[in-house]
Amino acid sequence: MRTISEAAAELRALDPHTAMTPYHIRRLCLDGVLPTVKAGKKILLDLDTLIEYMADPTADKFQPSPATTANGIRRIS
Repeated sequence: MRTISEAAAELRALDPHTAMTPYHIRRLCLDGVLPTVKAGKKILLDLDTLIEYMADPTADKFQPSPATTANGIRRIS
């Protein structure tokens, strides 16, 4: 498990010319594409899952789930 900045640094160490930025990793996490765990204010993600996503971003397991909220507002039924 790594924070977003640690995951970006690990990717940069593996491939110095990677185009994956901390901002893009954060967007993948917040959009629900990558599974995450919150620890206080930090967002933790599995580095192996991120590398797997980079190998095949179109895999079914990386499709975002339909949002139940819109901009932080819960839908009233």
